[in-house]
Amino acid sequence: MGREFIMPGKIISGSGALEQSESQLAKFGAKALIVTDEVMVKLGNLNRVTEVLDKAKVAYVVYDGIGGEPTDGMIDKGLAIYQQEGCDFFIALGGGSPIDSMKAIAALCANGGKMSDYMGKEIAGAIPPMVAIPTTAGTGSEATKFTIITDTEKDVKMLLKGDALMPNLAIIDPQFTMTAPPSITAATGLDALTHAIEAYTSVKAQPMTDVFALSAVKRIFAYLPTAYAQGGDVKAREEMSLAALEAGVAFNNASVTIVHGMSRPIGALFHVPHGISNAMLLKECLTFALDGAYERFEDLAYAIGVADATKSAQDNAKAFLREVEGICDKLQIPTLEKYGIDRETFFARMDKMADDALISGSPANTRKPVSKEDILAIYEKLWN
Repeated sequence: MGREFIMPGKIISGSGALEQSESQLAKFGAKALIVTDEVMVKLGNLNRVTEVLDKAKVAYVVYDGIGGEPTDGMIDKGLAIYQQEGCDFFIALGGGSPIDSMKAIAALCANGGKMSDYMGKEIAGAIPPMVAIPTTAGTGSEATKFTIITDTEKDVKMLLKGDALMPNLAIIDPQFTMTAPPSITAATGLDALTHAIEAYTSVKAQPMTDVFALSAVKRIFAYLPTAYAQGGDVKAREEMSLAALEAGVAFNNASVTIVHGMSRPIGALFHVPHGISNAMLLKECLTFALDGAYERFEDLAYAIGVADATKSAQDNAKAFLREVEGICDKLQIPTLEKYGIDRETFFARMDKMADDALISGSPANTRKPVSKEDILAIYEKLWN
């Protein structure tokens, strides 16, 4: 059976990738809307981008209003600036939030309406050119056709998709990630790990996605602990930037499974950063998924060197799960309780969360049936 596989139009990666992109940036248009956040301005990362644009003689206007994970309100503000300023292409600078926001603004620019209009639909249209410059190693949004935007009226994180949302250019310069603090390094790195694991164990996995997913898992286990503990380690940062890209390519084409399905409602209702909510769920969700894909999880155990050829696929799969638990502990991922979430409030909202998880479609990619009762049971186990 034939399989579709898509990637960004062009990728420029490695130290100095931004400066190397000058000639490419000049081809996209006359005036860019740079979608970013205030942190990128304060760190000086925005200046690096505008210097390159100045050299390329490309005009620009900055929208730095992406404060936290993007909402429909932030998207509407960005669209107004794009239209008022007469921009003709986009550049996103930052983590997954600015990149996701860029895609959403571009979608509305091409198609009109509001973000909630596109829930459950394939986004198409003549979307303006988009350039993604990630400054964290994790979300993989620079290599995906997805964007996640919170519907503030319904308290739902909308997973929106369409081939048209794939960036035309991804600039993967690991120098941008050097300033990420340990907490962001952990959250984004474990987000990338979740992407890779879920892509490899998804029912939509295919040979091409397997290559990228396995490579990402290997890199993350080898280099994420170092990037977390020694943020100035250039080699670790370079490897994690590649791993995040690989994981993004993998899940863009193979999709994600139960972890992401259950993670988005936690983020929407309790404002937990996406990578952290994924990590909180990894142990219980993968424990649930294990018996539907022992051989696949065993492959991951071999990839990171913890499998034993004399043992069964089931035993090796469990060995991999122990390593996942171990890296989460090493990176000090909090429980829901330690994060400050109220138990009674969580339980009161669990029914809605389970419904939202199923509606997203992601749990259906797990290699075993997933019911609402299964999801509720996993949510409850997060408090045991």
